[in-house]
Amino acid sequence: MNISGHTKPYAVLGHPIGHTLSPVMHNASFQALGLDALYLAFDVHPDRLLPVLASMREMGFGGVNLTVPLKEVAFRGLTGLGESARQLGAVNTVEFCADGTMRGHNTDGHGFLTAVVEAFGEGVAGKKLFVLGCGGAGRAVALAAASAGAGSLALADVESERIQRLAKDVRQAFPACALTCVESGADSWAMASRAAGLVVQCTPVGMKPTDPALLGPEAFRPGQMAFDLVYMFPKTTFMQAAEAGGARASNGLGMLLHQGARAFEIWTGSTANVVAMRKALEHAVYGTHA
Repeated sequence: MNISGHTKPYAVLGHPIGHTLSPVMHNASFQALGLDALYLAFDVHPDRLLPVLASMREMGFGGVNLTVPLKEVAFRGLTGLGESARQLGAVNTVEFCADGTMRGHNTDGHGFLTAVVEAFGEGVAGKKLFVLGCGGAGRAVALAAASAGAGSLALADVESERIQRLAKDVRQAFPACALTCVESGADSWAMASRAAGLVVQCTPVGMKPTDPALLGPEAFRPGQMAFDLVYMFPKTTFMQAAEAGGARASNGLGMLLHQGARAFEIWTGSTANVVAMRKALEHAVYGTHA
């Protein structure tokens, strides 16, 4: 890669940021498309986010991704918000517009919906979903699924306040989507999981190989789809339990890929090289280009 005064910089910001794989996939796409661009990662404290974004705009950055805990900070602080950001209440992609303004988007919902179709050959329309984890990731999944015509949502979390906040937002935005709040507890979660057509694991549990699965094989059945947002391993503990119960399972690498590809398109106006991005991610995560 030749870096010059013409190279357009892009970046992901987070706090911390060492875990990010965004530079891996975006730089692969830049290289495959022959674009003179470079994607970096910076640790930015939430209190400094807005002035840092303004400085990056002035420095000529082409665009920025945001990860935890900056997505909600940007949502509250940016005056220009796209429909995706307004719907999900968070910003993961910042566009520096030609008129000098900044516009926040959220590509997480698009990434999830695209990854589900890719993994299972069918989407969420008409499906009964069990969403385990109602934080930022679970919020994106639940609202994206409701917007795509999910038949019903069952929401679960260890914190009842998070369930109620998300349930309120889903009811307001998509009153036609049937909604259930699941009580905390292994038995309640297992029952709600078995009743669903698609089970989505939206908690950070499983990011460490020693983390036990929140749902056991008894929480699944044949004919189900199970999607884990964790992507660090080819077979997460959640996936192993789901498959042991007879369900088809996928990890979250596809969601990471497709949310990134959508951000790439927002910034550059070009279609991302998804093949190159996927190979780079698989090599980084699994150590193979398979």
